[in-house]
Amino acid sequence: MRVVSGIQPTGNLHLGNYLGAIRNWVRMQDEMEEGSQCLFFLADLHAISMPHDPSELRSATLEMTAALVACGIDPAKSVLFNQAQVPQHAELQWLLSGTARMGWLGRMTQWKDKAGKNREGQSVALFSYPVLQAADVLLYQATHVPVGEDQKQHLELARDIAQKFNNDFAPKDENGEDAPVFTLPEPFIPPQAARIMSLRDGSAKMSKSDPSEMSRINLADDADTIMKKVKKAKTDPEPLPSEAAGLEGRAEALNLVAIYSAFSGQSVSGVLSEFGGQGFGAFKPALGNLLVESLAPISERFRELRQDREALDAILARGAARARELGSPTLNATYQALGLVRG
Repeated sequence: MRVVSGIQPTGNLHLGNYLGAIRNWVRMQDEMEEGSQCLFFLADLHAISMPHDPSELRSATLEMTAALVACGIDPAKSVLFNQAQVPQHAELQWLLSGTARMGWLGRMTQWKDKAGKNREGQSVALFSYPVLQAADVLLYQATHVPVGEDQKQHLELARDIAQKFNNDFAPKDENGEDAPVFTLPEPFIPPQAARIMSLRDGSAKMSKSDPSEMSRINLADDADTIMKKVKKAKTDPEPLPSEAAGLEGRAEALNLVAIYSAFSGQSVSGVLSEFGGQGFGAFKPALGNLLVESLAPISERFRELRQDREALDAILARGAARARELGSPTLNATYQALGLVRG
């Protein structure tokens, strides 16, 4: 089993990133059977598909590296790197561009959403973004890719590209049978992948792009800031119900209970059996204390790592060297299958 997954370096990780993806990455890493492998990367090549500040991208890449390690990603157990140090990603994207079809890319929901009405004004990189995503996983013969609902379509495209390439260009083995160049990756739906919503709007995902700092809890927030944000989180005047069905139509209440559930290890029903009938004046301090206690080791380690740029550069360099080594055989096989002559 080989798991490959990436995250864009967009600066501070928040609670939604941690509970929705990173905590599950750590679990996968720690529960991997002998002989299996996890590769996690900072998707800095993807970041340039949209307008960006170069100095901010560099800083955010190192900051995200610090956050991932602070959350539990162990460079001794997993391969942690940034795309830009592994040129095979971009090379394979170009080689796969001859197989990918315009119609396939044009149907991508995220392309439509991000481009909006001004499609002619968008970068080519934004349109071909899914081909680079395909290269990201196919380069390493990934068997499994952790995906949420918003990424299923992109993984399906990666499988379509791999299947068409194998059908069109797979060489023959010594028995005259087709020898596929690429493994078709399977989706891996992580257990308990929490979907954390804004503290100001229970119908919107927690996001760094929200202009209100009060909408999210950043992993770098100190104890006082966490308590302040929790206490000011939007709620309703009703007490908490005793059963989960009572949270229907109460998005903000459900969000806070879900956060408590994720950090305490209790089910939503278990949380409500403890706090049912109580108002938010009692529940919010309990939630705040739980978050402060749970996030303190991560926040402390993150602030420490963020100051050591030399150590972060070394982590990424070592990971990239290993990634280049793992990706080279697939890239060489792709060139050969296409009939391209290399020195």
